[in-house]
Amino acid sequence: MWYVILNPAAGGGTAGRLWPQIEQLLQTMGFSYTVQHTESKGHAIRLAETAVLKGYRHILGVGGDGTNHEIVNGILMQTQVPSAEVSYALLPVGTGNDWARTYGLSHDPRRRLEALLSPKTVLQDVGVLRYQQDGAQQTRFFVNVAGLAYDAYVARRIGERSKPLYSRLHYLALVGQYLWDYRLTKARIQVAEAPPVEDRFYTVNIGICRYSGGGMQLVPHAVPDDGLLALTYARSVSKATVLMITPRFYNGTLLSHPRVEGLQTRRVVIEAMDEGPTWLEADGEFLGETPVEVSLLEKALKVVL
Repeated sequence: MWYVILNPAAGGGTAGRLWPQIEQLLQTMGFSYTVQHTESKGHAIRLAETAVLKGYRHILGVGGDGTNHEIVNGILMQTQVPSAEVSYALLPVGTGNDWARTYGLSHDPRRRLEALLSPKTVLQDVGVLRYQQDGAQQTRFFVNVAGLAYDAYVARRIGERSKPLYSRLHYLALVGQYLWDYRLTKARIQVAEAPPVEDRFYTVNIGICRYSGGGMQLVPHAVPDDGLLALTYARSVSKATVLMITPRFYNGTLLSHPRVEGLQTRRVVIEAMDEGPTWLEADGEFLGETPVEVSLLEKALKVVL
């Protein structure tokens, strides 16, 4: 029995428009299922928690990276069973679909559901974030990429928009537009393997998987099941340089730029210095600010391919 969590607003409303077709496929292909529609931000977290508490062990998300982020948090937050005992599948119907890109999950409803009839599963690592939100410490899980500095600034600005994103090109256009408003702040990055690094960072990314921002590869060295976090940080550069190296964001060569460094680690701490906090997002969702501690749960999510 599949517990289906549908975000009808995903993909600028595409998920809601496709749902009648998806439901007909579920029925004609013989799936046993129940479905719940999300109604607000954070609702998918509660739905996933409730599903596991009610005894469901197969959850299907219909939505994008934000829906994916919330469902996984619901699976990880519940204490009824170990998270890896819950089989989780995503039918990607979002704008970026970056997590799905790592696994090559089909966007076509029929092909995706056909794959679930003879399912293969893998165990993926999960990142753990401890951060500040409105003066209180919070904890959140992520399965794709967490970003600080400009990445979080973009996530916050997009989250404040009243209109949805329409495409990856629309997202990229906004990234370029917001660049001129952003001001860097100084921060400190600490990992166990190296001395602390202090600078004004344009971006800091910590990846479980490698794609974010509609196909960008800001952590091209990320491997979803190697027990390590992939860390990339870019020191202060001019806005013109950011625009000039944009192709590197997509072709996997970002780490070869002299102002960009990357490594792998099991724990990262990012702290503000004397110029105000550095903001944080995860899987495209704005969360809060520094101090941020990032750690890892190995093979904590069972992904249905």
